[in-house]
Amino acid sequence: MDGIVIIGAGESGTRAAFALREAGYRGSITLVGTEPHLPYERPPLSKTVDGAVQLKLICAADALDAVGITYLKGLSATRLDADAATVTISDGRILHYEKLLLTTGARPRRLACPGAERALDFRTHADAEAIFSNVAPGRSVAIIGAGLIGMELAAVLRGRNVAVSAIEAAPKPLGRAVPARFAEKLHARHVAEGVRFHLDRGVAAIGEDGVTLTDGSVVPADLVVSAIGVLPDIALAEAAGLATGNGILTDAYLRTSVPNIYAAGDCAAVAEPGGGHIRYESWRNARTQAETAARNMAGNAEAFAAIPWFWSDQYDLGLQVAGQPQPAHQPVRRLMPAGELEFYLDDGRLVAAAGLGIGNSLAKDIKLAELLIAAGVSPSPAALADPNVNLKMLLKSARAA
Repeated sequence: MDGIVIIGAGESGTRAAFALREAGYRGSITLVGTEPHLPYERPPLSKTVDGAVQLKLICAADALDAVGITYLKGLSATRLDADAATVTISDGRILHYEKLLLTTGARPRRLACPGAERALDFRTHADAEAIFSNVAPGRSVAIIGAGLIGMELAAVLRGRNVAVSAIEAAPKPLGRAVPARFAEKLHARHVAEGVRFHLDRGVAAIGEDGVTLTDGSVVPADLVVSAIGVLPDIALAEAAGLATGNGILTDAYLRTSVPNIYAAGDCAAVAEPGGGHIRYESWRNARTQAETAARNMAGNAEAFAAIPWFWSDQYDLGLQVAGQPQPAHQPVRRLMPAGELEFYLDDGRLVAAAGLGIGNSLAKDIKLAELLIAAGVSPSPAALADPNVNLKMLLKSARAA
């Protein structure tokens, strides 16, 4: 048998490769990536420096060589034979494996309207290059989709004096993952910065001059960007007969329906203790699942149980959300000098927290909130609301109890 093969060289696949070595795995590790670059971070793609798109590498080539990771770049997996334990890649080679990790990630959801091919995606370094090389002060961009990715891009473009129109089929932006109070504040900030919103309307067609909406109005644009979400890339797994749904289905240990094949990151839908599967799309999740899968492939039996967390930078504002706030949760608001926090209680127990403030000013508070969530505490709403009550002291009290 020929060691471990990892399909997908993004955050999840690359971190898993290094985590295997850290866990003591001494066999061969082959990392296969579709892009022509060394593995890189995706979040910095929207944060240009002196107008240039950043390529922030996860690791250098010598770091891969130093620990014996074979990196096959610019290649994709075309066929998986789970019975024979082989993967065929796009140059015709057949890779044999003892264990396989699928970190195939997600692909942009496609528009289905006439002229959809005119819209640019925003997922890869090449996508970012295509967008930013075609924008300049005074030009106009229509962003279809007012979720986190679309709104982060809108903020960057407004900072470059590009006219931005945001088109969203829902009645409000940022409605999917961002708590309502903070979504409203971010929406208001975008309006103040000059972003024009076209809400509760779909896209009928994309033409040379802009976007025609379902109500017949036209949004003029020199460039159109599609940011309507992503779909898990499960084609390889599905064709091989692995169990799939909204992702590649895994157990709590990140094993798929074939015991020597694991999945992690945006493509993985992980079994929940109460039944069903859940899939997360975040930088931290990709990394944490990868490390858990790697340790398990190296011989451990560690259930994945991380608290969901994500962040978003828009203008000078930083948003962080830990846990999964739900409308049924009891919200508790805490005003801070540089922003505000909101805690979410479920039957008295702290289950989620969010913060919106200047830059990274609330990061320490959200980290402490994460630790309180992990401790399963039930703090009083009055203590959570009081900015004079130190969250670190609450945590110490909880641990002592």
